[in-house]
Amino acid sequence: MDSKTILADASARMQKAVDFLEETLLNIRAGKASTNVLNGVFVDYYGSQTPVSGVASVTVPDAKTILIQPWDKNMIRAIEKAILDSNIGLTPSNNGEHIRLSIPPLTEERRKELVKQSKGEVENARISLRNARRDAVEAFKKAVKEGMPEDESKDGESQAQKLLEKYSKMVDAAFEKKEKEIMTV
Repeated sequence: MDSKTILADASARMQKAVDFLEETLLNIRAGKASTNVLNGVFVDYYGSQTPVSGVASVTVPDAKTILIQPWDKNMIRAIEKAILDSNIGLTPSNNGEHIRLSIPPLTEERRKELVKQSKGEVENARISLRNARRDAVEAFKKAVKEGMPEDESKDGESQAQKLLEKYSKMVDAAFEKKEKEIMTV
């Protein structure tokens, strides 16, 4: 194992943690309509579990509404049931043609809960970043025992720390953006 390989592996793991955090934050509802709310909702479509976006057109006509237009009109009941069973906190209403999800305005208390939930996700991402750094440092220590020069190992450890700081800033930026989005009335 050379230092480039160890650092590339640590960097890839840290990037995955940041990407996962951003994906998770997208799924936290911030009072504005977003098709991401339906990412975890699956419908039984002829025996297979299919995402809502796979059986219908999902659009956001305005900031407070999500419109779902099934390609097969027989799917309306199944989509409604899937939304209700998914516990996303939205009640569907249909007119026989399409389903509307109205996004209720957030209370101050709910906004604070969402920020708290976001902080939890950010902390999980930070733990993943620190674990990636720790594994890189351990890999450098192991490499020294296998013949890597000690100064190269120390340089690698400091570069792993710099990677951690770089990705931590990305995590902080993602959180600040989400917190601003949640707290904006």
